[in-house]
Amino acid sequence: MTDLHVVRVFCGPGGGGGNPLGVVRDGGAVPGRAARQTLAGELGFSETVFVDDAGRGTVDIHTPTLRLPFAGHPLVGTAWLLRHLGEPVDVLRPPAGDMAVRYDDELTWVRGHAEWATGRTPREYASAAEVDALPAPPPGEGWLYAWAWSDEAAGRVRARGFPRRGDGIAEDEATGAAALQLTYELGRALDVRQGSGSQIVTRPAAGGWIDLGGRVALREVRQLG
Repeated sequence: MTDLHVVRVFCGPGGGGGNPLGVVRDGGAVPGRAARQTLAGELGFSETVFVDDAGRGTVDIHTPTLRLPFAGHPLVGTAWLLRHLGEPVDVLRPPAGDMAVRYDDELTWVRGHAEWATGRTPREYASAAEVDALPAPPPGEGWLYAWAWSDEAAGRVRARGFPRRGDGIAEDEATGAAALQLTYELGRALDVRQGSGSQIVTRPAAGGWIDLGGRVALREVRQLG
């Protein structure tokens, strides 16, 4: 038996929203890629994380159908959870590479590189209302990140994320990698309001690095049989 922690990542200012994430703190309890992929599919979260070495920050990320080298909301959520469990980290090590971690009073931050955030297509719409009116998912193929300025001067963006990969996730409530990609393309800090009530905060840094921050809340702890 091992614990599965379920957290909500990128919660809004009032505590709403947030993308559910499953974290298996003892990754060794689910050895092997096939077993992990099966469990991630059964859980049905947009991503599930297996912590292989908390001290070194080594983690493994799976969607219901595939393994990811990098994803934003799983890494922010895992960093927060390790601190919540009394094991704060300075770095996380997903397959893509080492990521610096920092904590402030309210937000947990990770620093990812723009070249890691691939496979998503940001598409600008004319207004936030147009983004809100999109069906879930919109027609078409491939990962769509629909966005519009809600306040361009303030860097505030309205966004929705549609994986369109046939794994049962019609809409992603909060997508850190897509926000990171958009931040790099626009070259400025963003305050992204995604999904039903989530908030993602970004800050560009030198050399293609982007700081990605958000609030995290614990939803439940389950036991895996």
